[in-house]
Amino acid sequence: MSVEILLGIDLGSTTTKAIALDRTGRIIGRGITNTRSNYEVASQIVREEALVQSRFELVRHAMAADPELARIEKMFIGSLVRNFRQQQHIEQLACLESVLHRCADVPRYASNREAVKEILDHIFQAMRSRVPGHFSELAVRKSDFFRDLAAADYMQCAEQFSNPKLASFDVLCGLFDAAILEVENAAGDGAFERHAGPALEQTLMSVAADVRAHETRLRSAVESVRSLEFRVMGMVGTGYGRQRLPFPKEQIRSEILCHGLGAHAMFAGTRTVLDIGGQDTKAIQVDGTGIVTSFQMNDRCAAGCGRYLGYIADEMNLGLHELGKLALESTCSVKINSTCTVFAGAELRDRLSLGQKRPDILAGLHRAIMLRAMSLLARSGGISDEFTFTGGVARNPAAVSALRSLVEQNYGARKLNISPESIYTGALGAALFAQRSADERNVA
Repeated sequence: MSVEILLGIDLGSTTTKAIALDRTGRIIGRGITNTRSNYEVASQIVREEALVQSRFELVRHAMAADPELARIEKMFIGSLVRNFRQQQHIEQLACLESVLHRCADVPRYASNREAVKEILDHIFQAMRSRVPGHFSELAVRKSDFFRDLAAADYMQCAEQFSNPKLASFDVLCGLFDAAILEVENAAGDGAFERHAGPALEQTLMSVAADVRAHETRLRSAVESVRSLEFRVMGMVGTGYGRQRLPFPKEQIRSEILCHGLGAHAMFAGTRTVLDIGGQDTKAIQVDGTGIVTSFQMNDRCAAGCGRYLGYIADEMNLGLHELGKLALESTCSVKINSTCTVFAGAELRDRLSLGQKRPDILAGLHRAIMLRAMSLLARSGGISDEFTFTGGVARNPAAVSALRSLVEQNYGARKLNISPESIYTGALGAALFAQRSADERNVA
């Protein structure tokens, strides 16, 4: 049995996203991964991730159609996905360990190679013991990316087991840096087929007896999806790296068009779109069908975008996800003179040396970013009544708060839409363009 799908891939400067639609236009899968220097590999990995999610969604649909399984669908699927991700993480961890051992086989470690490998064995034994905690029901992970989880665990364990004479912390960090890119670039083809079985067994062992009573039908729902073949009827690429996507030119659309159409699909009343991604900011006006009528972009640098916030987070030794929450603790916002990434570090250090508080500095930084965005919005045609904020920065609560305040000051009350899936807006627009092309071919 096969299922027809359409794919949209948005290759951004920091993350690559994918959306899978069925032939009716319903979203059945999403994928996201760190963007790599090899755009073709990033596209392949994120496509596979979208297809994995699509299989879980089809299991969900099968359970929802069965009155007895529908009542346990949410709990069962949640546990199944967590166990699947745990299996996936364990496989990647084994791959990382193997590559690190190979990296330690170079001549520079010849004199203490066995000692280095013994220390690596201790590190990975400790890392494996942490895996169940990352994927427990109540776990709160700072990131879902393997690189981030593995790096945090590895660095902590390396600090514990390093030996200044045999394998210093710096040496162990260097080995990790040499190995992680190879592991990240290993495409996950067939992941569902490999991990769904063990994940299902693990789930059935952990659920309540009343759920296990439906074991035969649960197995059937999962197994039927494992054997499905996906037929990709159309695929469109967009994003910062779209010109290097492995697609023909006719399968590539601009970010502006895709974000406009994607935002309209999420919120049909949208007339103005602000997208702030890792590398650029886009202010877009669309009509009632999602067609772009006007737009403006920052065209000089990444000032005020996700990379700028990432730089600030590094300067303050914070995670990117922590910036917005800390900024909301401000009691007196500091006026920031520049959002230039080149000068940001110097101004930040000057402010801190003057005794100004980190929350107040961050509140000022977020307001400065939104002031730049407001300028783009004004030049694109202003803000219509229904306004949609998309991109990774839309997840930042301080950025959203500053934007709301500035919009109300300058335009009065406006309806501001932010989807929890806002980071996928461009990929959704690309998938919708793929659907249109497929429909046109069928008509022809």
